[in-house]
This record gives sequence, C-alpha cells and structure tokens, in this order.
Amino acid sequence: MTTSSPGTTGTPLESATRALNAWIELELDALDNNAHVLRETAGDATVMAVVKANAYGHGADVVGPALEAAGIERFAVVFLPEAVALREAGVTRPVLVLGHSFAEDAETAVAHDITLTVDGEEQAAAVADAALRAGKAPVPVHVKVDSGMHRFGLAPDEVAALADRVRTLEGVTLEALWTHLANADHEDDSFTIEQDRVVAEAVRLAGPVPMRHIANTATTIRHPEFRYDAVRTGLGLYGALPDHTPNPGLQRVLSMKARLARVFDVSPGEGVSYGLTWVAERQSRVALVPIGYADGYHRALSNRGHVLAGGRRCPIVGRICMDQFLIDVTGVPGVSEGDEAVLIGEQGGETITAAEVAGHIDTINYEVLAGLNRRLPRLGHRKGIVEATC
Repeated sequence: MTTSSPGTTGTPLESATRALNAWIELELDALDNNAHVLRETAGDATVMAVVKANAYGHGADVVGPALEAAGIERFAVVFLPEAVALREAGVTRPVLVLGHSFAEDAETAVAHDITLTVDGEEQAAAVADAALRAGKAPVPVHVKVDSGMHRFGLAPDEVAALADRVRTLEGVTLEALWTHLANADHEDDSFTIEQDRVVAEAVRLAGPVPMRHIANTATTIRHPEFRYDAVRTGLGLYGALPDHTPNPGLQRVLSMKARLARVFDVSPGEGVSYGLTWVAERQSRVALVPIGYADGYHRALSNRGHVLAGGRRCPIVGRICMDQFLIDVTGVPGVSEGDEAVLIGEQGGETITAAEVAGHIDTINYEVLAGLNRRLPRLGHRKGIVEATC
C-alpha cells in the first residue's frame, strides 16, 4: 500500500529529502513518457506493464497507480502476493500472475479479480469453483507454453489437453496462451522464431484463443511481427534497455541518492573500511555515503565504480559495508557533510546509469535495479513536487 509521511506529498522534493540519509527518486513525467512511447511502439497490441519485483526495484506502490493513470491497459507480476499488493495500492485494471501459483490461491485470486496462469487441471478446477462460489464466473485464465526455455510452462500437447479441460469448466475461460523468450536481448535473437513456431503449434492444437502474448521490451521494439495481441514491457517502462535494443525515446525514471554523512582527511599510508583494502597514497579527503549492500548496492562494487559528488565522478574506495561506504573526494572543491551524492542518476552534467553500475560487477541492469531494497524510501515526483511515496 502506498504510504506517505505527513506533509510529504505535495511538497518540494528538496524539502522531502532534507532529513533522509538515502532515498530513491522516481520521475513520474518520465514514466508517463515511457508508457506513451511503448504504447505507440506496440501499435494495435495491448501493453501489459510488468511490475514484478517491486516494479524492478522502483516501488510498485508508486509505479502501478501512476502507470494506470498514464493509460496502461494491463499489468503483470510473477507471484500472487505481488498482485494483491497492486490491488491494495489502487490498481484496478487486469493483473496477470505470470509465475506458479497453487490451487489454494484460487479464492484469493478470484476475490481480488486477479488472473492466474494455470498449469494443471486441479488448479484450473479450483479457480472455476472459486469463481462460481463468488458469483464472478467465468473468470479468465492464461496458460504458458514452454517453447524452448524450459522453465515454467507446458509443451504444446499438454497445453491442448489443459485447454480442452478448461473449456469444460463453467467457472473459467481460456483468455490467452503465452511464452517467455530466451534470447530477445541477444544480437542474434533468431531463436525467437523457433519459440514463436512452438507457440503457434500450441495454438493450433488448443484451438483459437482471444489473446497471444510473447513479446518483451526488446522484442516489442525490435520485431513488430511478434507483438500479436499484447506485449509485456518491463525494463523499458523504467527507461532502461535490454542489450542490443535501440532506444525509441525512453527516459530514465529512477535516481538513487544519499546525503554525505561525514567528510574527513586520510593521511598517506592509512586505510579505510573493512580489511583496509584501500590505502591512501597521498593526503586524501574521503566522504561517507550512507548506503550499503543491505540496500542493494552490491559489495562487489568495492574499490570500483563511481559516485557523483560536487558534480564530479568520485571513485569508490574500500569495501562496501552493509549500510555505508566511502568515496574519494580529493580535489573536488567544497564537498561537505550533508551534500547530495548520486549513485544512479545525474549531477553536474555527469550521468551514472544502472547499466554502468552493472558493468563494474559483471551483471545486468535488471539485477542492479530489481535488487534495490525496500529500506530506501521511494519518492514519485513531477517537476520536483512529490506526488507519492512508498
């Protein structure tokens, strides 16, 4: 559920963050822009916003309602509790659970008008029974096709058998078949053609369905032929891009910031942080950043990467701790305690992206964003005026 501190919403961002050690800012105008760009890119296909993993670390309680207000038609998460949380945050449009759920989840799903991806007769029957008891029958269900990635899903013949069973149940209707693409962000994404062929075979065996959806952000942008009835866009909505994917006009939504908690001198030969893995070679000035790996800022960034302070790139020195780490601000004039530091975002004409952070630790921007802990407050704002927090 979206929460706000007294007096936070409707106040200037600078005032709202003045007493925060660390926080995340969400530019809602950028989010609106991205929703518009992806709707235009999708053409006639419905846009399904993927807001799993706390909206890729952005804060689903802020992002979900904002995307609905921006005209997004459908939403998708991985697990049922995420879908329920969206409802509690005020999202009213259809929400699909992409991942595994249990027969015991049927009652909760039906009560909250949440669509499940079903993978067996017992689960489908449980949803049908719950819908009949609630007086909501028939409710939609989706079925996932295992088209070659070999995670969650069913082979085409299994899809056909389940579709036949679903059509005998009074309480449910088969709304869609879908799959997940394995190589959509590769330079050579030709395996998508094979996966599409498998889904087409599942549709042939199962019979007509109202909806087919296979495209993620990369495929939505790169391949109009695979958009079908709906597209599932996650990363692109947040203004980040999968590899090998051109930017159709998306803007970064998230900035990660902190206020320097201490600025002090370190003499030559003195080390800092656990293990003293960085030792000053000259008279140095360092600053304490009150964010750590408990907030999702990876320990692997120790002694690599940069933070923006005083409008300049300042190297990370020493090990990242659970709650704090240090940067070298030697030669950056005027840096003092309480100044704003930027870990992801812009300052003084410099920019650090999630992709840059990911590059320092041999991972992907998805992981950097989705790993951001809920301890960091999220502030959604437009032109510096806070509209929502969580």
